[in-house]
This record gives sequence, C-alpha cells and structure tokens, in this order.
Amino acid sequence: MVEGDHDRRRQGRAMSATVLLPEGKQPTLRVVPMPADANQHGDIFGGWIMSQVDIAGGVVAARRARGRVATVAVNSFVFKQPVQVGDLLSFYVDLVKIGNTSITVNVEVYAERRPSDPHVVKVTEATLTYVAIDRDGRPRPVPKG
Repeated sequence: MVEGDHDRRRQGRAMSATVLLPEGKQPTLRVVPMPADANQHGDIFGGWIMSQVDIAGGVVAARRARGRVATVAVNSFVFKQPVQVGDLLSFYVDLVKIGNTSITVNVEVYAERRPSDPHVVKVTEATLTYVAIDRDGRPRPVPKG
C-alpha cells in the first residue's frame, strides 16, 4: 500500500455515509457485478448499472401493466458512489405515477460492501418512464387497479 492510501480509503468511507437497506421492502433485483463489468480503473461501468436499473424498473412496470412495456424515458439518473467488483447490489423500485399508457418508477440502488467489515451505501437513484405496449409494439392502456 502506498503511503497515504489508508487515509484516503478511510476518508472515502467516511464520505460514503453508511445507510440501512429500506425496511419492510423486498428488492426487485439483487446482483453482484463481476470483473468483466469493470472499467480499466476497477469501477463498474455506468452503462452496466444503467442496464440493471432498467431491468429492475421494467420488472415492476410490466407487473403493473400486466404485460409488455418499453422504456420511453430516463427522467433522471444520479451516480452517488462508485460501484465495485463484489458489491452486492440491491435495486428497490417504487411506482411514482400511472398514466393512461405510461408508468413512471423510481429506482434506488444500494451496495453492501466488504463482508469482513460490512456496510451499506446508496450508490444510484433514477426515475424512468415505461409505456405499456401490445404485441405489435403500439401503446395500450394500463389496466386500472
């Protein structure tokens, strides 16, 4: 270890406030990123995280739409902390708005880090909109209730 690395690591951990996983909620998706998902610096590609967020959001939107959905907008996307190889990522999805043909969801992503010294950090949050589609790919109404 290079001199000063330990201090930077300690500062980095202090800056990434430890939080708790949301209580009373089940994650829609849980996944561990692998080395093939990392960039040349060892952090997980943002695009890989975006695709997992889209999968998690799509699961909830499709369940509510009772069928096929397509992503039509990424309304917001914030990377709060880098994701590391071996983090256990939990994706929590909440319905935000249900329109005539569209469904908007909020996705929060938490990383459980270092099994030997465990702590949880919120790494990403995003809001996406999906549209319910029929078998021909045309918008269809979202069922009521």
